Amino acid sequence: MDRSPDGDISLPPVSQRLSSAEVNMDLTMCGLLVERAEELARLYRKHGNWNDVKDVWFEERLSNRSTRGSSQKIYRVLTSRFKNAPSSLPNPRDLPLVFDKCATVQDKAQVLYLYLIADDPLVRYTVQEYVERLLENRPNPLDFTNETITSILNQFEYVDGSAFDYAESTTERWCEGFRAVMRKTGVLENQQAVSGESPSIGKIPLFIAMGYSYEKDEDSWIDSPTGLLYFLQPEARWQELFDRVANTGAWEYLDLHGELQLRPTDGPYSWIGEGGET
Repeated sequence: MDRSPDGDISLPPVSQRLSSAEVNMDLTMCGLLVERAEELARLYRKHGNWNDVKDVWFEERLSNRSTRGSSQKIYRVLTSRFKNAPSSLPNPRDLPLVFDKCATVQDKAQVLYLYLIADDPLVRYTVQEYVERLLENRPNPLDFTNETITSILNQFEYVDGSAFDYAESTTERWCEGFRAVMRKTGVLENQQAVSGESPSIGKIPLFIAMGYSYEKDEDSWIDSPTGLLYFLQPEARWQELFDRVANTGAWEYLDLHGELQLRPTDGPYSWIGEGGET
């Protein structure tokens, strides 16, 4: 994410780089599922490989009378988000340490949200469209009605120029899944709400959003912090969020060539370690 030549914040189009085979509707059957995702992360930290995690997962699911088909789908989707995590996010092996530092379930959901965005191109595309609506100061920019979400999806184009094309019932289920993610992360207040607000970001998700932004573009990240944008934070809030992390031991302002710049005190995720400063 960079500023365009006229100084505005711009987001790269997701759809122009994707084929239809790369896009899925996994969100219709698997949202953030915080408890299950956390369980998988803890199993991965304990066993160190996904084969052992899979064996333990299915053994426990079957003993709890969960159907194997349902468990397989959930396992595939949740582990995909971990297996495909970019290096700009914490290693999934370290997520149990991250979760232990989270103050609330919403904090954990906000952490998992960034892994969902990184893994699911349709979610990423839709979130980026909401970022654009927010930055352009459109009326009711965070409107999550089926009509608005569907209108965004209908603008999606694959690399070959073909358009988004799923059954209406499937699209409606995807819209509900997307709203569920927005509720879990604090954008929507409750089950009935369809109009959202920029959420408060917990301390640990904020650290990760900042680290994610920094790792993606170390030189110019502060002009267009990807993580804060994905959390639907307007530019007017950025300085407050920068100051929040600078008031911890994990980040600091440095005077570089006469200009204050925000940098991690050590590595962007050094705070994760058992004795890391948060």
